[in-house]
Amino acid sequence: MIVWLNGTHGAGKTTTSALLQPLLPDSRVFDAEQVGVMLMDIRPGLPETDNFQHWPPWRPLVVETAARVLDYTGGTLVIPMTVLVEQYWREISTGLAQRAIPVRHFVLHADQETLRGRIESEHAIPSPFRLRYLQPYAEAARTWLHAEAEVVDTTHLTAAEAAAKIADVVKK
Repeated sequence: MIVWLNGTHGAGKTTTSALLQPLLPDSRVFDAEQVGVMLMDIRPGLPETDNFQHWPPWRPLVVETAARVLDYTGGTLVIPMTVLVEQYWREISTGLAQRAIPVRHFVLHADQETLRGRIESEHAIPSPFRLRYLQPYAEAARTWLHAEAEVVDTTHLTAAEAAAKIADVVKK
């Protein structure tokens, strides 16, 4: 099984995934961003983009890597990864379904003010990259994302509380 933690930057995906993993027996965290890092390291580089998810190889490589890890280890993979483009989510979820891998898709949600505050307080100089995704997240949430996932509002939850809530749902 895969427990996918979606949501924009500042929602708490990375922290929540680290806290969720010990709550789910036989689980591991798979950071799909590392697939993008691998693609960014190709020399000469792939065509210029502002986000490695736009490279067509990223999505099937995430599916293939997740499937291979699960074939090897069994259990559950917790994947903390923002996917805000509906077509990309469809490619990933369809690829996993074709391999008969069940996915529990959660969106860690927080209101825009909370997200902005988390991003701005994270470093002395707030990340323009992370701030740039607030509006695309709001649009995805409004148009498709919240309908495709179980929404966990983290506006007033700690990461530990969010992890416990997700673990309870997954274990049922």
